[in-house]
Amino acid sequence: MLTQQTSYGAFHIGDRDALYRKMAEAIQEASGTAESFSLIALTGGSTPKAFYRWCVAQGVFDSDQLNAALWTTSDERHVPRDSEESNFGTAERLFLDPMGVREENRIPWPVDVDPHSAGIVFNRLWAERFGEHRGFDLCFLGMGEDGHTASLFPGSPLIGLETEDNFSCVEVPGKGWRLTINETGISRCSRICVIVTGAGKADAVHDVLHSEPEDSHRPIQLLRRYAERVVWLVDEEAAGRL
Repeated sequence: MLTQQTSYGAFHIGDRDALYRKMAEAIQEASGTAESFSLIALTGGSTPKAFYRWCVAQGVFDSDQLNAALWTTSDERHVPRDSEESNFGTAERLFLDPMGVREENRIPWPVDVDPHSAGIVFNRLWAERFGEHRGFDLCFLGMGEDGHTASLFPGSPLIGLETEDNFSCVEVPGKGWRLTINETGISRCSRICVIVTGAGKADAVHDVLHSEPEDSHRPIQLLRRYAERVVWLVDEEAAGRL
């Protein structure tokens, strides 16, 4: 695996299997390292789905190790947990359930109430349980072809939002309501792991590294502020223009 140091953190470039091993190592390092339970945020998309299946097939974790952490997702669509569109529901079906993670170790977004209430409820419960200034011990993020990450899309009203809350609700044009970690929440994470795969992301990866944030308007470039805590796992196709 090739490693490249950048102003956005360390880029690790390799094939999918190598990326999955790095993702598993990140979870293993984070699990149980906090004073109590570690807080781990998974992400959505096709690569995490393939990673979940790989973990189950390879048997890389045992349930005791995974139950030393509390699990949620870095963003979520405002849909029921049993929906195929639910990031958390997908993580449950493909990873948490088969790996034996207890229900009490799961922190689903409260999608049974309206989006604004869901954001309020989640932030309140987070503050009561963990303290409002605590972030994730490990936060997985992805990146879209437009440079969005979590549900922070180009032009989002959440970009530059000043808030003490870690999470926000937002309506994404054409995509519906989302619940997402925001910039404040990202700033409080101990470690961030960005997963980028596929040739369709090659232009975005190139632009992130070779343009200023104010010029490209790619939300993921906010991670440059926290580069010492960020690791990128990029497959060979997505790294094609580096």
